[in-house]
Amino acid sequence: MPEESNRTDRPWGSFFVLEDSTRAKVKRIVVNPGQRLSLQSHVHRDEHWVVVRGVARVTLDDDTGDFRYGDHIFVKRGTRHRIACQGDEPVEVIEVQIGDAFDEEDIVRYNDDYGRVPSRAF
Repeated sequence: MPEESNRTDRPWGSFFVLEDSTRAKVKRIVVNPGQRLSLQSHVHRDEHWVVVRGVARVTLDDDTGDFRYGDHIFVKRGTRHRIACQGDEPVEVIEVQIGDAFDEEDIVRYNDDYGRVPSRAF
């Protein structure tokens, strides 16, 4: 498990950066019960998610489904996506980002439960 000093808290839970290079970034994302990430997309990166704990309710464009331990999801750049936790235990997802940019500037936000302003596409 990553050290707590590597943890970044968000209103929906937290994440740990496990690997950060010029070619990829790997995170462990924890979504608390009853919370969800913003509906967002990326211009410069794709993401691959593997559920390692809980039941993740995943939205990809107009489709929503539940994913469990061992399930994996590919999120192509430009796809509107979101992870939510509707169960009683946190959801944990390992996320591998691949592309040209891995920073917060590559988030195009469409809808957010926490009052963060939607962003414009690049």
